This record gives sequence, C-alpha cells and structure tokens, in this order.
Amino acid sequence: MMDRNTLRILLDGEPVEVAGVPPTTSLLAWLRGARGLTGTKEGCNEGDCGACTVVVAALAGEDAALELASLNACLCFLPTLDGKAVFTVEYLRAQCGGELHPVQQALVDCHGSQCGFCTPGFAMSLWALYNACVADDSRPDAARIRSTLTGNLCRCTGYRPIVEAGQRMFELPVRALDRDALRRSLLALQRHDTLDYAHPAARFLAPRTLSELLELRARHPEATVLAGGTDVGLWVNKQLRTLGTVLYLGEVAELRRVVEEDGVLHVGAGASLTTAFAALARHWPELGELWERFASPPVRNAGTLGGNVANGSPIGDSMPALIALGARVVLASVRGRRSLALEEFYLDYMKKDLAADEIVAAIEVPLPAADLRFRTWKLSKRYDSDISAACGAFTLRLEDGMVRTPRIAFGGMAATPRRAARTEAALDGRPWDEATLALAVQALDQDFDPLTDLRASAAYRRRAAAGLLRRFFLETRVDTPLAPAQTRVFAAFDPCAVLPRGEDA
Repeated sequence: MMDRNTLRILLDGEPVEVAGVPPTTSLLAWLRGARGLTGTKEGCNEGDCGACTVVVAALAGEDAALELASLNACLCFLPTLDGKAVFTVEYLRAQCGGELHPVQQALVDCHGSQCGFCTPGFAMSLWALYNACVADDSRPDAARIRSTLTGNLCRCTGYRPIVEAGQRMFELPVRALDRDALRRSLLALQRHDTLDYAHPAARFLAPRTLSELLELRARHPEATVLAGGTDVGLWVNKQLRTLGTVLYLGEVAELRRVVEEDGVLHVGAGASLTTAFAALARHWPELGELWERFASPPVRNAGTLGGNVANGSPIGDSMPALIALGARVVLASVRGRRSLALEEFYLDYMKKDLAADEIVAAIEVPLPAADLRFRTWKLSKRYDSDISAACGAFTLRLEDGMVRTPRIAFGGMAATPRRAARTEAALDGRPWDEATLALAVQALDQDFDPLTDLRASAAYRRRAAAGLLRRFFLETRVDTPLAPAQTRVFAAFDPCAVLPRGEDA
C-alpha cells in the first residue's frame, strides 16, 4: 500500500517522491523552485506561449499502453502527475550521454534560436513529435510540424528555421526512447487506491473508480472538480484563488473511455480533447479545422471535452458543434444518472442544470445520418490558439430540395452557447434557395443580441454570423454547391506551407 500523502513521479527517468507541497503547486513552479530545472521557462503562466512545455508519459487503457504527450507545466497541478513520467529539456542531453539530442542539434544546425527563451519549449514539442514518428517509423510533413508547434510562441527567431529543424532532426542518427524500460518503470509506480493528498492549504482527492468518485462528490459538494486543469489552473495562477478540496476525475478509467454503441458515440468526461476530437472527426471530418484551431496540442492533450462542456463558457468552441449535432450530456450522482439535450444544460451565464452532488459523466452524440449536412466555423483574431469572437455550427437534411430538421447553434453571441430558434423555424420545410436564406438571415438578426467586447463588436458579430450562414448555404445548396476550398478565407495561402528561403508570405 502506497502512502496516500506522498506523490511518486518519474522525473527525467528517475523516481522522485514528493510530500508537503500544496496540491495546487504547478509542475512549473516545482520544477524550477524545488528541483532547479530552470530549462523549463515561465512565460505567460496561462498555457498560451509554450515556454514551459514538457512531455508527460502515462499508462492508459486496460493494456497499460504507453502514451506520451506535450503539456504546459504551468497548468499541471503536481498531484495530477502521480504515477506518471515527466521529461524536461534537461533530459534530452542526458538521454544522449551529454551530447545534443537530434532535436537540439537540428535547432542549432538550422539556426532555430536567437534569444533562446522559447527554445526549450519548442525542443520539447519537437521531441514529442520525434518520439511518435520514431515509434511508428513515419516522417512528418511540414503541415504536421507546424501543427505540433502551434502551442509554442516565438517572438524573435521566426518559425521557418524551427520548422526546418523539425525536418532536419530526422536526418540525424536516431536516438530512440526506450519505451519498454519506461513502461516498466511506470508500472512500478502505479497506485490502485485513492490518492488522498492532504495539506494545510488544500486537499486533493483522486479516486480510481466512478462509484468512489460519486461518493466523494456527495460527501464534498463544495469541492472543485478538476479534469484537465486548463481553466482551473488559471484560477490559481491568475486569480490567486484557493480551491480547498479538489476532486480529480483524471484517474477514473471509465470516464476516459470513448465507445460507439447503438448508433451513439459516447465520450467520457475524462477523455482528452485530443482523444475526443479524433473520435468525432472520424465521423464528422468537417470538424477538422475546428479541431486544429481549438487551443493548441499541449492544451488539447490536457483539457477534456467534458471539462469544456461542464465549464459552460459562452465562447467554448466545442458546444456549438455538439449542439448542432444533437448531443446530450449525461450527469451522474449517487442518486443515479440522467441525460438532457446539451442546449438545455445551460441556464444562464455560467449557470448550469447541475446539482451539487452531480458531475458531467459523458457526452453522447448520435452518429450521423447519410444525408446530414454539417459545417462548423470559428472566427477569431488569430488563426491558431485564440479565443473565439464567434463560433457557428449548422446541420440540416435535404429532402427533394426542402430543408428538414435544421439545427443551428452559436457561441459568442449570447450569455450561453445557444440554438438560433427563429432561424431554424425560417428554414424548416422551405426550399434551400436564396429566398429562404434571406428569410433565415433576417431571423438570425432577431435570435441574438450580442455584446461588444475586446474580441469583437456587436455589429461585427451580427454580420459575421450572417456570413457564416451564407457560407453554409453556398457549400450545401442543391445547385452547384461550392467546395470548402472555394469559401475558405485561407485558400489563397496555405498556412502550413513552408516557403523557399528568401520568399516572404
């Protein structure tokens, strides 16, 4: 039986025991302050710049498969890493016996660093990609490299040499991670009982089963429920809040499952955004662009779809698409389970139909019918890793050119993610043509009364929402529908392309 009040972490290949630190201590603060591993930098302290990127390895599933993922150390509470391995930039050179790792050597060869502050974060994101590609004997194209780096901000070097380093690192002698040895080390650290980590500042509870989680929720209705920490971490870092008791659902295997059953995709509330979006996009490839633009890989690797839904932000990017697809949210407590349409879950700004003893257990999405038309788009000031000004999602079926069962939902247009009821009524049962579109655009203007804030003005949001509705029409109309590339604002320039040297975008 392991000491419930001691954390066990494999740090850069060596087992470390941790006790006596507040449970809301971030991995970043512990690495730099307690361990002296200052290669991991503090930049924004909110998961936006990637200077603190590390790679975390964990065992997942019934077969205890090894999974590696890049994460933002600033958003990881230390107890969430119990039984996991953490790799910092210091490990890369140690892995190579004091020589530079191919990732590091490639950054040197390609002149991928100037001031160097952000470089360790880039190196760790590239190291995660390197290990994944070495494991399956693949080589990434420029698009995959750029996607990998969307969570890392560079202010001086420019991204071209860094992307080139991502290609160059595979031309050097291979330095493979010993995955079997790592897996054995992690197996020795696994805990099979609840982690009950107590400290005068707070208490951290991490049950292993759903039944135990629900019992703890009933006993601690005041507790902060923690999933990925990509939002809760900011409460501590930026708002300096004390959380009291923290109830962590990340160790409950049942909540991490994603399964298809009886025509429904069940996504457990603990499944990461990376896992959830991958499952969703297999059925709805139209989600691809939204998936790519939802935060960044380190955030998606940590955050959960259930957490995004439970948080209920009016600008949460997943909810409009899920609402348009007819998703339901499953709530669980010791009293049993209940489910409701996702749009009914949101009562008012940051207010949900969620009892004090309940948790969000899963999101259920009906698998698509063959004749379903679906699109979703996000508008923001930056293409990558930015908060939405507005996000729209649209579905309908066409029967002999007539619109049936339209579902239209927006985020960023009201106090909650919400359906456009008047617009749906203007569409339903009418021919899918310009005249119907004009009626729907008029109705859409009556559906929402958006705010003006730092992200967009109310007038812009109204006009942009109407533009998205028109784009949906152009891509799904009966006669001569346009291909997505013909309506995509970035079609003229592929942001994943790598230009030859000497040319500017």
